[in-house]
Amino acid sequence: MNIPKVMKGIELLGYGDSAQQRHSNAIPVPKPERGEVLIRVSAAGVNNTDINTRIGWYAKTDDLSNQGTWSGGAMDFPRIQGADVCGEIVAVGPQVESNRVGERVIIEPCLQESKGERLKTPWYFGSECNGGFSEYTCVAARHAWKVESSMSDVELASFPCSYSTAENMLIRSQVCSKDTVLISGASGGVGSAAVQLAKARGASVIGITSPSKNQQLLELGCDHVISRDADLIKQLGVNSVDVVIDLVAGKQWPQFLEVLRPGGRYAVSGAIGGPLVELDVRTLYLKDLSFFGCTVLGSGVFKSLIEHIEQGRITALVAKTFALHDINAAQAYFLEKQHVGKIVLEVGE
Repeated sequence: MNIPKVMKGIELLGYGDSAQQRHSNAIPVPKPERGEVLIRVSAAGVNNTDINTRIGWYAKTDDLSNQGTWSGGAMDFPRIQGADVCGEIVAVGPQVESNRVGERVIIEPCLQESKGERLKTPWYFGSECNGGFSEYTCVAARHAWKVESSMSDVELASFPCSYSTAENMLIRSQVCSKDTVLISGASGGVGSAAVQLAKARGASVIGITSPSKNQQLLELGCDHVISRDADLIKQLGVNSVDVVIDLVAGKQWPQFLEVLRPGGRYAVSGAIGGPLVELDVRTLYLKDLSFFGCTVLGSGVFKSLIEHIEQGRITALVAKTFALHDINAAQAYFLEKQHVGKIVLEVGE
């Protein structure tokens, strides 16, 4: 296969707004190192993680010189972001079987290995290393998962980040068919994934969203939908749900603990409503609640996600597509939060 020397892609030049993103036609094509594969990218999803990294949201102080990546370290610029990737393996590095060339894959974004070495602290694809907002990208072979599906590359690119995050939360909180699950931010990428994955387990699902998206969530599988401005205690009653899957936090947060049944489970992997919340510790211990902070993917999470895809238990929700060079418009549309599902960039020809 003829692999070019340079490629098109989006380079992040520094922390800040979308003006820090530059489209280039002359980025060197990476070469796979030991244990790696080279992937020709066909589609890449838009997500909160890439935007949060760009604006320095993960830093806990204003000094971004030695923090700001997903794992809290220093960012090297220019950086190619892009955590959600679907593409084809076109070359392999040393110690990788050559028969992997030609596989259609999606990339597991939570990385445990890079350049043949196990990482001391997990990385996120497109944060601590270059990602998929380019025509080619490299990743450890173990994180490039072959997928056999009739779905398009654009559809498959909607899965890696959001659906693995949701699957991780459901596994950690042990959601099963007997559970009633309350999901905040249910119309977003992770939220809509959690709806599908909870229904695939046979659980009863209550989604929280804006009223304009009620019908879409009911069609997706929610048994009930509640407005994001509603009083959850009045709507649901105390001790009414088994599990809360939270992607929002914010001022509504104390109500989540009130509606959880004694022995209930709370899993969180987002704070778009605000990261600082008020906790009455008595509610936590008197109700024997379990809290799960979910960031690093468990070892079996991505394998489980691939099985869900290949067995047709979940479907892709692509709200809109953009060309790679229109990334600023795509991210602006994403931040309006008027859509259900995922926004995807078409990268390949």
